[in-house]
Amino acid sequence: MNSFLQKSLLILTLCVLTACTQTTSTSHVYEPKPYVKITHPDWSKNAVMYQLNTRQFTPEGTFNAAKKQLPRLKELGVDIIWLMPVHPIGEENRKGTLGSPYSVKDYRKVNPELGTLDDLKTFVSEAHNMGMYVILDWVANHSAWDNWLRYEHPDWYERDYQGQFRPTPWWDWSDIIDFDYSKPALREYMTESMKFWVKEVGVDGYRCDVAGFVPVDFWNNVRRELDEIKPVLMLAEWESRDLHAEAFDMTYAWSWSEHMHKIVNGHADVSALFVYYSWNESAFPVEAYRLVGVANHDSNAWEGTMFETYGDALEAVITLSVVGEGFPMIYNGQEAGNDRRLAFFERDPIKWQPHPIGDLYKSLFALKHRNEALWNGQFGGRMVHVPNTAPKHVLSFVRAKGDEKVFAVFNLSKEPQTVNFKEPLFIGEYKEALSGKTVNFTNDTTLSLPAWGFKVFEK
Repeated sequence: MNSFLQKSLLILTLCVLTACTQTTSTSHVYEPKPYVKITHPDWSKNAVMYQLNTRQFTPEGTFNAAKKQLPRLKELGVDIIWLMPVHPIGEENRKGTLGSPYSVKDYRKVNPELGTLDDLKTFVSEAHNMGMYVILDWVANHSAWDNWLRYEHPDWYERDYQGQFRPTPWWDWSDIIDFDYSKPALREYMTESMKFWVKEVGVDGYRCDVAGFVPVDFWNNVRRELDEIKPVLMLAEWESRDLHAEAFDMTYAWSWSEHMHKIVNGHADVSALFVYYSWNESAFPVEAYRLVGVANHDSNAWEGTMFETYGDALEAVITLSVVGEGFPMIYNGQEAGNDRRLAFFERDPIKWQPHPIGDLYKSLFALKHRNEALWNGQFGGRMVHVPNTAPKHVLSFVRAKGDEKVFAVFNLSKEPQTVNFKEPLFIGEYKEALSGKTVNFTNDTTLSLPAWGFKVFEK
């Protein structure tokens, strides 16, 4: 074989090999990679959240008194109890008589007003014995002015342009000062503190206050270290896709509440919810849990009670918060029909009584637990819009998973509406979830709803 031919063959062989290598390498670029790298704890699949403000939950305002109500919470259908911060509260620049629970004086101690560390351990243990889980509210962004860290590690805090300690900018948070997360030692201390409560008390995760003010890489590492102890649930008080990748199971759905407020107040129609649900489906990973509810400690104290906020639409909004996509929550006192803005910096015990709102929540939670279509994240069914003849006023959708299905219709207007539906998704025989009556839907079915009326059907 002459040298020219040999060279030609060699070049051809190298080109083929290079092409194969490039094709193989390039093909990997197109392989989808999972965005979410955490695993939800198995017990969160169809769970609901209950926020418990220990200070206001009972006349005594203690863990031991709250423990006595655990059977009632279990009967209500609660799975996860979120305890507001349990730590000692700062005295310097304190607001009100008792101060804000979010002004933390010591991250490894218990507020003596609430009880002892052993009392908290007993509360968590009792909840576990009843098949419930407990997460703690964690305040990583800032501390009280008189937290011992300020004196022992002043370099762990941010400073203003004058070199002084400073609260979070722009807000009236004068009772706290901000940490500086560029300090590795602070990150280690905070991580070890969070591990302490999981190891020593047995808590099952955290609700993390203003989580978006703290670097994401800190949370990513915290999640890894906590999961090495046991599977935990992490809830971020923030609305961001990035937090779901490696740190948090759940983020807030503030925009859902904003759209609901606009609709109820006549400033938007049902299409405002299409914005939320389309973003939730397309911009967030399917694994993302989104916290949805009608009240929490902030909204109740500073914006208005659930009755003030939603008026005649309240029961419809509550029902949508449970049967629509999202991780439903209830704030303590809602089930008793609490109609007061609970004082935030003082003792203001809830007045407990039977109430129709409690009955509604109990029925809805039971429906969520038994119907897989309503489960959380990837474990439930996506909402599929069912077009109707009153698109600006009536929201109708189907959620299905396996053999289970829910068809829900909400009149989100102050006028009665009569509608029929344009797609075959809803056709079939159902049981009305709240009354138990059997209903058969056909192409010609017409449904009439009063102002703010709703119907939920299951099969």
